[in-house]
Amino acid sequence: MKELSLNILDIAQNSVKARAKNIEISIKEDDSVLEFSVKDDGCGMSEEFLSRVTDPFTTTRTTRKVGLGLPLLKMEAEQTGGSLEITSTEEGKGEDHGTFVRALFRKDSIDYIPLGDIVGTLCVLVQGADNVDYIFTHEIKNKETVEFSTKEMREMLGDLPLGTPEVIAWLRDFLEEGYKQQ
Repeated sequence: MKELSLNILDIAQNSVKARAKNIEISIKEDDSVLEFSVKDDGCGMSEEFLSRVTDPFTTTRTTRKVGLGLPLLKMEAEQTGGSLEITSTEEGKGEDHGTFVRALFRKDSIDYIPLGDIVGTLCVLVQGADNVDYIFTHEIKNKETVEFSTKEMREMLGDLPLGTPEVIAWLRDFLEEGYKQQ
């Protein structure tokens, strides 16, 4: 993918499809490394499926026989000297069911892909899954942290659905202002 934010979008959309109600997206970076993680409380994956999840011919989709999101993410991370870690516990096999994806990228690599439009990605996620709670944090060394929580937004907004255009416009402005202060 051309931007890491699109990888984050893909993983979070997989979490929504896995019936997650809570999704945590975290980005941490300094001058040399960018790490992002996505953690959900969805249905999780079996050990057998998890062992094959970075194979391009492994997918849960019924409309096609390939799934390229995680295999490409693994390749993109490893090309920079980074790594991809995926852990998952199936629903019914543990109290903390769900999936955790962590990708590490070396920013000094010629193969490093920029983060891209993370604000747009987050707005699409919130608008597209009004019943999911997101917690987002982006920590950059020696700069202000950008963060938001849809639970906090719901407390402020009451019954107003998060997916309404006015709320998404507010969220976009809020996040863009946070990034300007970095």
